[in-house]
Amino acid sequence: MTTDSLSALYQELAPCTGLELSTLLPADIQREVGHFNVFDLADLSESMSLRPDTPYPCRSFYKISLLRSRSCTEYANQTIAIEPDALVFSTPKVPFQWWPAEPQQGHFCLFTAEFLLPVLGGGTPDELPLFRANGYPVFQLTPTEAARASALFAQMQEELASDYTHKYDLLRAYVLELLHLGQKRQPATTLHPAHSAAARLSSRFVELLERQFPLETPQQRVQLRTAKDFADRLAVHVNHLNKVLKDSTGRTTTNLIGERLGQEAKALLRQTNWTLWEIADSLGFVDVAHFSHFFRRYAAMSPGAFRTPEAMPA
Repeated sequence: MTTDSLSALYQELAPCTGLELSTLLPADIQREVGHFNVFDLADLSESMSLRPDTPYPCRSFYKISLLRSRSCTEYANQTIAIEPDALVFSTPKVPFQWWPAEPQQGHFCLFTAEFLLPVLGGGTPDELPLFRANGYPVFQLTPTEAARASALFAQMQEELASDYTHKYDLLRAYVLELLHLGQKRQPATTLHPAHSAAARLSSRFVELLERQFPLETPQQRVQLRTAKDFADRLAVHVNHLNKVLKDSTGRTTTNLIGERLGQEAKALLRQTNWTLWEIADSLGFVDVAHFSHFFRRYAAMSPGAFRTPEAMPA
């Protein structure tokens, strides 16, 4: 991640915290191989000027949170109520919003994909079950697990403030322990998916679809928008792709593409100040009218109505 994009990440976070950019982004935080930081929610809550029901976007980084108060998250097409002592994983590849329901207690760490490269053998966090696009991001912890997770975050904060030469290696170890704690809560079928030809094709389709997101500037444009686009890229007949996806997900290729475009549209409407034209163009619609027609079918309201605070969930 470049210095400019790193600063932009914290400029995005700063309005959600009420803290100065120089406080959030200390000068000595690592920039050479990825980026990592950790926060205490109680500390941030004291300086927040936003209402408790204000949504907080997290589209620039991977994030692991230990939430010890009630809240609600909108993840992909799901709205999930979060009870105290939950471990939550979010990826920039999937639209994610969070609405605190009360003053928050807990911690979160955020990091770029590059930060975990030394321990993932060249892979990316998206290959981990916890960060897959079709995964489930919220895991309720037992009291023992919650105490362990809290201790890990405390160790992260202590280590990040230290002058230990190899502190980032140690921080990666703490992140890996949190990842394993989450993976222990997942069903075995999620951790060990089938490796049939159909499963591989489904996985490749999801990877191609998710690789196009998130859209970070109005100049970006979705390139693969139709079932034929994906079938051609995957070198299969469109009917075969549709059958495989229908069998594995219960939905058609077109449905899956439309749902993902709708998710991104919702994220852009609520988390950016892009014009409707810029959003429509980036998502590949010929004009705002076509985008509005699509969005009404997906969200049962116009893009403009969805963008207003009154349209946000309680």
